[in-house]
Amino acid sequence: MPVRLTDAEALALRMTSLLLRPHPHARPDSVAGIVEWFGAMQAQDAASGLWSLGVRLPGRTQTDVQAALERREALRTWPMRGTIHLVPSRDARWMLAVTGVRVLSAAATRRTQLGLTEADTERAVDVLGDALTGGRRLTRAQCLATLNAAGIDTAGQRGYHLLSYAAHRGVICIAPHLGTEQTFTLLDEWVPDPHRPDRDEALGLLALRYVRSHGPVTRHDLARWTGLTVADATRGITVAGDALATVEVDGTTAVVDAALLDAPREPVDDVHTLPGFDEYLLGYKDRTPMLDPAHAAAVVPGGNGVFQATVVRGGRVVGTWKRTIGKTGVTVTVQPLAPFDTALRARVDSALADYARFLGRPLRR
Repeated sequence: MPVRLTDAEALALRMTSLLLRPHPHARPDSVAGIVEWFGAMQAQDAASGLWSLGVRLPGRTQTDVQAALERREALRTWPMRGTIHLVPSRDARWMLAVTGVRVLSAAATRRTQLGLTEADTERAVDVLGDALTGGRRLTRAQCLATLNAAGIDTAGQRGYHLLSYAAHRGVICIAPHLGTEQTFTLLDEWVPDPHRPDRDEALGLLALRYVRSHGPVTRHDLARWTGLTVADATRGITVAGDALATVEVDGTTAVVDAALLDAPREPVDDVHTLPGFDEYLLGYKDRTPMLDPAHAAAVVPGGNGVFQATVVRGGRVVGTWKRTIGKTGVTVTVQPLAPFDTALRARVDSALADYARFLGRPLRR
């Protein structure tokens, strides 16, 4: 009989899975280890992705994380759902192959909407491949200029579509920023020794890593996160085998990392200041365990997919925050979703000070 969990107990385990609380077993202590733990981490906003790593690597700085990305411990690409993620560098190629199939299929419709032909996109892939050969890194602007010079119109959303298409094809990937500029390089040259699991092993790895870093979750959660079919998600859970355990959360069957069943499930009054695009919220379709639906509009104003950075207490969103980075410091404003008492404000300020230290700038309020 599966272990029965209350909603509160399930949330406590989720916070541990997300590496936002101490884990009962050895936890990763590097950028490579954190990204592998998750399998993929939301990183459509580069700065948000850096802090997602920093908040899970206490004491590290943004410079430390950027250096790890230059060492190719992880990279950014579009592995699933048409969204940029950080993924383990050696896993990028197989993840694109397994999770990108449905995105590539849907790309045909988008091409028609943008006035691009299949010939246009294939030629763009060739042009980018030639331009980047030999270890070159080009900024986004340089990539688009190269395409335009070759007679391929990148106006409107065409440029973005062509870059993402080339990445989905496994030709290019996003390299670390040079200054404030996003750069691109050839995936095969950036990662010359990729891991090449067969399809079953790949599905098992996706399932294991998602459940380990987000659980308790359902197979439908896994399917949504990966963009795979429910049948493939179910197969992945089966392949993962005894590494995953079945639990029941308020009458719903779910799975969790088997090693987590002995983790504490009691409520914890901890405080975190998380980036907007973090797996804490974006890794789930149903966010009600973490976010009161009445506050959803404050976290995602207009429902446009742009998430505000959040203040999280005891696993629940209690506020949002914004930052402005200047030459002499980082200015942060906090918007409580319910009144903060003096003690909570002090704890939030302490968490924001950790963020400022991560940036290497003094905090200003």
